[in-house]
Amino acid sequence: MNSEGSTFMSNIDRYIRAATRENTRRSYQSAIEHFEVTWGGFLPATAESLARYLADYADSLAVSTLKTRLAALAQWHITQGFPDPTKAPIVRKVLKGIKELHPQQEKRAKPLQLTVVDQTIQAIDDALLQATNRNESSACLRLVRNRALLLVGFWRGFRSDELSRLQIEHIHVDPNEGMSLYVPRSKGDRNNDGRWYKTPALSRLCPVRAYSDWISTAALTNGPVFRRIDRWGYLSDDALKPSSIIALLRQLLSEAGIDDPESYSSHSLRRGFASWANSNGWDVRSLMEYVGWRDMKSAMRYIDSIEHYAKQKMETSLQLPIKQQ
Repeated sequence: MNSEGSTFMSNIDRYIRAATRENTRRSYQSAIEHFEVTWGGFLPATAESLARYLADYADSLAVSTLKTRLAALAQWHITQGFPDPTKAPIVRKVLKGIKELHPQQEKRAKPLQLTVVDQTIQAIDDALLQATNRNESSACLRLVRNRALLLVGFWRGFRSDELSRLQIEHIHVDPNEGMSLYVPRSKGDRNNDGRWYKTPALSRLCPVRAYSDWISTAALTNGPVFRRIDRWGYLSDDALKPSSIIALLRQLLSEAGIDDPESYSSHSLRRGFASWANSNGWDVRSLMEYVGWRDMKSAMRYIDSIEHYAKQKMETSLQLPIKQQ
């Protein structure tokens, strides 16, 4: 192949690689290695070998993990030009049988309630006042960033991957009204279409004021909004990674005296906001529009009403005369 053809193929490979997110590539690579190395399977695989593979790990791996492994194996076969054995009836029946015999409760992130946000922000503000009095500029910088990250994340219902992708040039602020934020891509945006979000200025716990304070304090004009700050107080040009944001959130909760901070994850901000909105009278359609959910099922997975057992609705009905049948 000549150099022109080689360059053409390298460009194709680059775009194909860009079409698959980095964490997905790592997950798929790990799945292929598990099938070949750990289990001793051969590729291309047969439907019967995949059925045996699923059966061998039915007791030790979650159904969601097995489905991810199958997705990786399907992708390998498709990209290599082989028929996809994961669609065979025997594979589907074995997976269905595993779901029946090994049911598992779906793990959901603990919602970050508004009271927890309030307590954590108060702890940050107290620490910021002390750091200011001691002229500790690096500590002040870090605390102002953390306050903005928590408030923007909660009131916008963002996950950690969306917070890490925010760019200053994609945010427009009207101090008295609110701000608009553009997220070029996210986990839920499968087509990478991008989306504009809006959030209002509030009388307290205001995300707009917290964001403006952070940008002003850090003297930022472009690039990632939420960045790493090293131990000496130097601000990085690189954005915080999603995994770092999860660890940071847990650290903030721990420092604020919140119980069991490890139970919170990257979805806790979104679940917390959704639960708050639901308990304050937002209808599901309005919540879906605000957060950016495309279907009802996605929305209902995040809503965690304060009135878990619908006691108030039932007690209200009991106060009324019971009609005779």
